[in-house]
Amino acid sequence: MNTWGRRVIGYTVFLVAVMLLTALTYQWGMRTYEADPVTFLHSLQVVVEMFTTTGFGGDSPWTSPQMNVFITVMDLVGMALLIGTLPVLATPFLERAFSTTVPKALEDALEDHIVICSYTPRVEALTTELDSQGVPYVIVESDRAQATELYEDGRRVILADPESTEGLTRAGLPEAQALVADGDDQVDASIVLAAKEVAEDVEVLSVVEEPERAKYHRLAGADQVLSPRSLLGESLAAKVTTALTAEIDEAIEISDDLELAEVPVHHGSPLVGTTLADSGIREETGVNVIGAWFHGEFTARLSPDDELTAGTVLFVSGRSEQLAELLTMTRAGLRQFGTGQTLIVGHGQVGRTIAGVLDEAGAPYTTIDDSEQSGVDIVGDATDPETLKRAGINDARTVVLALPDDTTTEFATLVIRDLAPEIEIIARVEEAPSIPKTFRAGGDYVLSLATVTGRMIASRVLRDRDVLSLDQQIEVIRMEAPRAVGQTVGNADIRARTGSTIVAIERDAGIVTDVGPDTRIQADDRLIVAGTDQSVREFERVFA
Repeated sequence: MNTWGRRVIGYTVFLVAVMLLTALTYQWGMRTYEADPVTFLHSLQVVVEMFTTTGFGGDSPWTSPQMNVFITVMDLVGMALLIGTLPVLATPFLERAFSTTVPKALEDALEDHIVICSYTPRVEALTTELDSQGVPYVIVESDRAQATELYEDGRRVILADPESTEGLTRAGLPEAQALVADGDDQVDASIVLAAKEVAEDVEVLSVVEEPERAKYHRLAGADQVLSPRSLLGESLAAKVTTALTAEIDEAIEISDDLELAEVPVHHGSPLVGTTLADSGIREETGVNVIGAWFHGEFTARLSPDDELTAGTVLFVSGRSEQLAELLTMTRAGLRQFGTGQTLIVGHGQVGRTIAGVLDEAGAPYTTIDDSEQSGVDIVGDATDPETLKRAGINDARTVVLALPDDTTTEFATLVIRDLAPEIEIIARVEEAPSIPKTFRAGGDYVLSLATVTGRMIASRVLRDRDVLSLDQQIEVIRMEAPRAVGQTVGNADIRARTGSTIVAIERDAGIVTDVGPDTRIQADDRLIVAGTDQSVREFERVFA
């Protein structure tokens, strides 16, 4: 029985009890104070008329003050009970009668679909990927308000408990190709157990916040356990160690002589203020600039007159030694690392991962968190200038924001940029919509957990989708494009139509790295396409 049903029964029992007690009291009062004995049935009729404000029959008026006081009090009680029925009984009934009814089971038969338990901001990136590939899915959501919003938004969702075998059965799990559990670690483990009870052969993927809990998910039966927070922390830390070692550890290797990488233009670099044409990047290093992030906005349609500013992130291709030469250009003139010259703000899973990577690289750092715990150097509010000053913000070269709240991250970015205009700010955010706001606040490199999580899951459940970059601002995929076969890259006008770029082509067991406007796309070619998540999905829609 649901909450509303229990409420109706409880209120009805209470109302009947009050009316019976009032009828007995009225019968006794009429006999004692009015000397007018009445039957219990007559007393009950008077009480009903009194509570419903329809009259009192022939008993009015009363001569005794006791009965007049009793009638006055019970009039007020009856009115209160009548008004109470509206929020307790009538309002929920009317809301249910006129509100959207979310189905509790699949309305149409599905096969080879993805069951998603439950809906979180991180799932948004995954569902977008699934939509772009035409892969059906159903979201199992226990929160009625969330389920209603999703249903009204046109999503396939059922209102059910994802931890129950009944709910997963109603989601068609036995006919599904995979189940994804991305929520609380303990809840996810319960979902995995229920899923294996319903359909043992269906692949189950779970996402953990704490890597040490992965083993329990595997014990529960999860086929794959993903830890996006650790990957996110490693990626952010790599931006710091790259500046320290002049080596790009997170470059995407396409072939022996072609790598793709994101290279930021640091504050204080001689490249700041120059245009692409005047920077000498191509002439001095030989790398090819495929695209760039300017103030948080990515473009693959570069102009020679585009100006490089502090925080511009270049997306380039070239050999490893060429990328190293570019790093040298972007770092020229920068002061070297010293004690505490990297600040890690936030000591959760992401922050601890960053600290571990910097320890291995021998890079000194200072940690800040609002709670006292092992590994925290400065306890305080990261949005308080005094806390940042105590941590050595004036001597730091880089700040890595690993805070769990996006609003706090945005505000901390504003405070840090005001205190240290030349400092490099690397930030993680929870949701993708927070990326442009953090860039606007002054961030130099921003990566969202939702993006990383969505790519990780999509790379596992979409077997035809070969994702090469999980933890960067740019997405790189390897795929066939049958609608582009027979066209040249120039005629297909891929950059203008989709905003993405073909960086290489796999052909006849080899790789074509010299891709230009006259390169013709052949049958069985596998294109390596780079761009933002949105532009890559647009490429898939147009050409795949």
